[in-house]
Amino acid sequence: MQYRNLGRTGIKVSPYALGAMMFGAVGNPDHDDSIKIIHKALDAGINFIDTADAYSDGESEEIVGKALKGRRDDVVLATKVHLPMGDDPNRRGNSRRWVIAEVENSLRRLQTDYLDLYQIHRPDPDTDIEDTLAAMTYLVRSGKVRAIGSSTMPAAEMVEAQWVAERRGLERFRVEQPPYSILDRGIERDVLPVAQQYGMGTLVWSPLAGGLLTGRYRKGQDNDTHRTRFGFRHMRDERRLDAVEQLLPIAQDAGIPLNHLALAFAVSHPGVTSAIIGPRTMEHLDSALAGADVVLSDEVLDRIDAVVPPGVDVSRLDVAYDPPAIQQAALRRRPEVQRAAA
Repeated sequence: MQYRNLGRTGIKVSPYALGAMMFGAVGNPDHDDSIKIIHKALDAGINFIDTADAYSDGESEEIVGKALKGRRDDVVLATKVHLPMGDDPNRRGNSRRWVIAEVENSLRRLQTDYLDLYQIHRPDPDTDIEDTLAAMTYLVRSGKVRAIGSSTMPAAEMVEAQWVAERRGLERFRVEQPPYSILDRGIERDVLPVAQQYGMGTLVWSPLAGGLLTGRYRKGQDNDTHRTRFGFRHMRDERRLDAVEQLLPIAQDAGIPLNHLALAFAVSHPGVTSAIIGPRTMEHLDSALAGADVVLSDEVLDRIDAVVPPGVDVSRLDVAYDPPAIQQAALRRRPEVQRAAA
């Protein structure tokens, strides 16, 4: 496997990263089976594992911790903080208070004394970015974290974070983790260029578009599956299903399954360091690993561009991040008295 530079950190990582979201109650509750999947991925040359505290309420981290006994030093280990860990309103977000407290819980669950990469899982409009960076800086300087990163951060906020870090003498985000797939190419417009400008690595998630690019979901067929039952509307989006139907012949002409086309596409962009594969079963892992050496020709990439143009999202992923200005109508409208006067 050809390893890549994780931005300018000097850390070398595999082009596929093992995502651990599906290990635990949400996906595969069998710890022993999940550990076997992790070990097989490591044996295949994957050296990058990404998890989060909130995945199955910490169970994912516990499984990863068990799997890495005796192998920790050979793995680039990443986890994340931000999502709720209980009902307490202070056990979530990116505050200095929570970041410094929660890293201890993640380290305990992962059975390690350091993280190679610690990421904020989502932006937090309620917390000054300087406070978050100050907390992350403390963790780096105390030896508990090697590098810090963000996830699904808009390009403008990525730039602001870099400027704040420079002005205040703080550690800067070295990695961004955005969604990216053939069906979700919006980050090509701004996020990837910004990451490249600042020497950040990019660890992209959902390269299979939430499962649509596995080829198992087809237009006009019954797509009532594990994912659709959990409310992922994008699995039934007609525009996305139409694009899948146009991509299938491209994969067939290239002589590869659709999921191999999708994964190879994700890691072909020069701004992408690694793409996260998130297997729930050994079969899922085997299928992804079988396409690890696929390289797409310019002709194939041109045909993909004709189906989904560069920089375009076919539609919105249900789990994509929306900033407050999109979530809250009041932030897009003047007060009623001003509207009446107008």
